[in-house]
Amino acid sequence: MSGTRSPSRKEPATDALIVAHGQPSDPQAGETSIARLAAAVQALTPGRHVRGVTLAAEGALERAVMQAREGALVYPMFMAGGWFVTHELPRRLGNPDLRVLPPLGLSPELPMMAVRTIRTRLAARRWKAGKTHVVVAAHGSGRSPHPAEAALEFAGAMSQRLRGVKVTTGFIEEAPSLNDAARDLPVTAFCLPFFASDGQHVYEDIPAALTAGGFRGELLQPIGLHREVPGLIAAALSLAHAPQDAS
Repeated sequence: MSGTRSPSRKEPATDALIVAHGQPSDPQAGETSIARLAAAVQALTPGRHVRGVTLAAEGALERAVMQAREGALVYPMFMAGGWFVTHELPRRLGNPDLRVLPPLGLSPELPMMAVRTIRTRLAARRWKAGKTHVVVAAHGSGRSPHPAEAALEFAGAMSQRLRGVKVTTGFIEEAPSLNDAARDLPVTAFCLPFFASDGQHVYEDIPAALTAGGFRGELLQPIGLHREVPGLIAAALSLAHAPQDAS
């Protein structure tokens, strides 16, 4: 496919494409969610057309690529920068003119967003930092080290900024399991899902693992649903566009 194809007259050419996994069991729900995110990002980037799409909706990515302007940016709503983002996503895009940016999970601003969330919840709960535990719930992988590395880096950056709060990590698909990571934690504990959305892992697997581990604390929403995420993405797009705009 070529980025020079003329876009449909029914909608403007896409300057930035936000791509998420989506929900294979309910593709339309994922499409609705990513479209809402794209609209929020576009509101923060006047003059540019931002579109969201999931891989789970059949043909959606291909149609979105057809609408993409030459040199359009692709923002992966993924939590790691491994083989999928560096090889499979570009292959699926099928257009070398599109520029794939680093994924959400590797954003250096993400840990500080999480820190602000924990501090807000600490104040609301009136818990003392020194008696509070945060377990980061992540996907992990039995085939690649990248998902775990991203989660551990995220948790480590949080720990450096949350003085007194103990931060650990548990995984769904590798050791240490979330079941074990959640075991024997005090009631003054938070579980923060290191996920981009609220799919099956978040609303089924994580609660099941926490229950199995006897977790008694508070399960927070996935970091990818944080209210500051649209601004984070908008800033990343603006920064990536800046050299072209300045030329």
